[in-house]
Amino acid sequence: MSFDEKIYFDMVRKSLFGGELNQGQVNGQKFILASWTKDPTTTDLRWLAYALATTKHETASTMLPIEEYGKGKGMPYGKPDPETKQTYYGRGFVQLTWRDNYAKATNELNLEGPDDLEWHAERALDPEIAADIMFLGMAEGWFRGDKNGRQTLPRYFDDDTDDSYGAREIINGDKHIVPSWSGGKSIGKLIADYHTDFLSALTAAYLPDEMPTLPEPEPLVVTVRITVPPGVVVKVEQD
Repeated sequence: MSFDEKIYFDMVRKSLFGGELNQGQVNGQKFILASWTKDPTTTDLRWLAYALATTKHETASTMLPIEEYGKGKGMPYGKPDPETKQTYYGRGFVQLTWRDNYAKATNELNLEGPDDLEWHAERALDPEIAADIMFLGMAEGWFRGDKNGRQTLPRYFDDDTDDSYGAREIINGDKHIVPSWSGGKSIGKLIADYHTDFLSALTAAYLPDEMPTLPEPEPLVVTVRITVPPGVVVKVEQD
């Protein structure tokens, strides 16, 4: 699986970024696309589109792993942990918060030593770690759950379901909130609209893996010699 970057960026530049992209936005999206194509969780482009849409919202359109603005000021997770001395405010493409989630990501990704997020929270800003947290965390439901189970991408995007509004529950339960800057749109609707535009660009830019073209086989020539007695007629038919 790969994508025509010119087609992709021409489309998202116009539909999602007001006609302009800075280098950071380009680099961030290239990294996300490359991470996906290297080891795709699925061939369903809706999953990738929703990851990109979530990134646009969670990183304030920078499309890069960033620290939460305000670094959790006024929030319980904005205070240093007395044991680790780390502060578990939002970091990454999807703004990982809380010590339990940093520890879970560490365990799920088998991170050790200086990459252990529970003891080195700033490593959640590493693009490779941030991408893994986003893709696997959203696919497997690391972040949130309810009475019906974990909040996952396959729960909202499968053969029978296509719910880009409800999918906000994977990351946060704020889909009904209408920010002052959104022009009257709820967070869930904003991200759903981003998802539509990202999916259009991905679909147009998608380059399916092609099967190798095999050479035409040489015709098979069979020579048969038979002795025909007088008075016998031989009839030859070709299938």
